[in-house]
Amino acid sequence: MTRFFLGITGASGHVYARTLLRTLLTAGHSVDLVLTAAGAQVLSHELGIEVEADGRLAPGALETLAGPGAAAVNSWAPDQVGAPAASGTTQLAAVMLVPCSMGTLARVAAGFSSNLVERAADVALKEGRPLLLVPRETPLSEIHLENMLRLKRLGATIMPAMPGWYQHPAGLQQLVNSLVGKMLDSLGVAHQLCAGWEELSEPPSEAGCEPQWPPAKTAGKPAPEKSGGERRR
Repeated sequence: MTRFFLGITGASGHVYARTLLRTLLTAGHSVDLVLTAAGAQVLSHELGIEVEADGRLAPGALETLAGPGAAAVNSWAPDQVGAPAASGTTQLAAVMLVPCSMGTLARVAAGFSSNLVERAADVALKEGRPLLLVPRETPLSEIHLENMLRLKRLGATIMPAMPGWYQHPAGLQQLVNSLVGKMLDSLGVAHQLCAGWEELSEPPSEAGCEPQWPPAKTAGKPAPEKSGGERRR
């Protein structure tokens, strides 16, 4: 059983972390899981999963996030700097920060470890092990770009959350799968999340794919009106 480390930070895009975690577990791997304090807030907002006061996931919440393979997950608190992942003697196949906030990325680039997520990334760099960071921020400042360039030069893989459309996704989960598939490809982990280039199908029919105007009204939310009853254009 191969062991991975997954750090979830306060960036948006926790659906990527969920799919990545479940795919690794389904393939028979184990995962050390840590959420930063900001990551716990975003997890609650985006996926409706609550974290315990100590920063770890309770068994029920862990199963909601990880699915049937939750037993192979070790949930750690972000301040548990004595956890196995904080030591270079712990053999991890890869450290993955998904999604990775710009604050976390900046601290990793500077070698500053304020929690277990950043320490695990620091250890991966010093031990020469795979480090994958998936930022979602946009647009990017010069500081963001410089930090990413520095980490790339140090050996990390920077994979912004930019899903491709050439696979003709039929829904949001397929977009998530395509990006998580690229993450796993970069780590050399086999998966069946998405088709390769040679397996792609023909483009879907354009019928019904064009956006309609005006858009359909949202239930309970009538379109705003100008004074005098004139609708906005």
